Amino acid sequence: QVQLVESGGGLVQAGGSLRVSCAASGSIFSINAMGWYRQAPGKQRELVAYITSGGDTNYADSVKGRFTISRDNAKNTVYLQMNSLKPEDTAVYVCKAEVMGTTTWVSSDYWGQGTQVTVSS
Repeated sequence: QVQLVESGGGLVQAGGSLRVSCAASGSIFSINAMGWYRQAPGKQRELVAYITSGGDTNYADSVKGRFTISRDNAKNTVYLQMNSLKPEDTAVYVCKAEVMGTTTWVSSDYWGQGTQVTVSS
């Protein structure tokens, strides 16, 4: 079994910064891509950013230049540094990891529970 646990969300004023983290644990052989999604009330879940095992990154147009995704492979952890936050960034941020487990030996997607990020104007 694999678990993803996010941390670091909270309330911040517009223009401020937050860093959210997501740690994977359990029966992990390897982790391929890791990513962050967000879902605002009444909206569909959208991809914010992802990072491959080799360090290649991709960002939604709405966060380019403001957010930075990174990972620590030794800790099975992905981070999202969010700067110049805007009220429209308010959402539940959820991480996803493509994990090959030691019990299944197949690559599957695992999701965290999410962490709330609220940006006040």
